[in-house]
Amino acid sequence: MDKLREPLAALSQCGLPMALEAMGERWSFMILRAAFNKVRHFEEFLEELGIARNILSNRLSRLVEAGILKREHCADDRRRIEYRLTDKGYDLLPAMLSLRQWGEKWEMGCVSDPVLCDARDGMPIAAIGIHAHDGRALPHDGLKWRTRAEVDADIARGSAASSAGRPTAVA
Repeated sequence: MDKLREPLAALSQCGLPMALEAMGERWSFMILRAAFNKVRHFEEFLEELGIARNILSNRLSRLVEAGILKREHCADDRRRIEYRLTDKGYDLLPAMLSLRQWGEKWEMGCVSDPVLCDARDGMPIAAIGIHAHDGRALPHDGLKWRTRAEVDADIARGSAASSAGRPTAVA
């Protein structure tokens, strides 16, 4: 059993607390979900989500502040504002899909309808998972913590695995 583990008290060394701070809570995720579905205007968010106006205003402001959404003037009416995902916002898509798939499996017990599919072939996307550097799917017991120095040393030597021959996944 590996003795090294993530230092749980060192919150500044982990991206999870910062991500949770940026996203906040349920409404932020629901706004992000709507943005992924091309909802752009304040009134559209209100209508689609059934959210209180003051809560929506607050959450949109926080998401803009965090750099997840950006405010832009509409091309056809400069008085209207659109909220658009930034690259930082688009990078949340795998996390959103992973949470959705987890909810379908463990909370709903079925796949949602409609089903998210590959635009190229129309087939459903695969389950979001953890993959090794070479694309292999890794089970939860196929992971271990290593220091950044160990990983960097292996990379410098051109070695893809530790001396024990196990994967070097770092979450």
